Amino acid sequence: MSRVRQLLDKLPWYTDSMHSILMYLIMGGFTTLINIVTFWLCTDLLNWDYRIANTIAWVASVLFAYFSNKKYVFESYTPTWKEKAREVSSFFGFRFLTYIVDFLVMILLISGLEINELWAKIWTNIIVLVLNYVFSKWIIFKVRK
Repeated sequence: MSRVRQLLDKLPWYTDSMHSILMYLIMGGFTTLINIVTFWLCTDLLNWDYRIANTIAWVASVLFAYFSNKKYVFESYTPTWKEKAREVSSFFGFRFLTYIVDFLVMILLISGLEINELWAKIWTNIIVLVLNYVFSKWIIFKVRK
């Protein structure tokens, strides 16, 4: 347990649920930043199509998200290869589901409603962030008995 967590645990109102949400917001913020910056680099600097940039940004952010969520947000411990395989496949499977949501919303906002690509990416990330938390909290990193 980290020193920061030990200090926060001394607060009478600080609960495991609050810690999980706080850490998800912090790590989710970094994940979102990686996603948006990667998208921006690909679209604005490299002049790539937003759909390709979105896919590359997704890959970069999901790789970061898996390790940060496992270690810092949900403090998941998977001692066997079977549990690790279940967790990894579940994580990437649900992230792929939200990638499809992300991709379709991006097409709707950019091609359909002609919203600026970067603004569309920011709004889409809000939707995806909420979905990813729900899937992670109640399915992927759920504490098993």
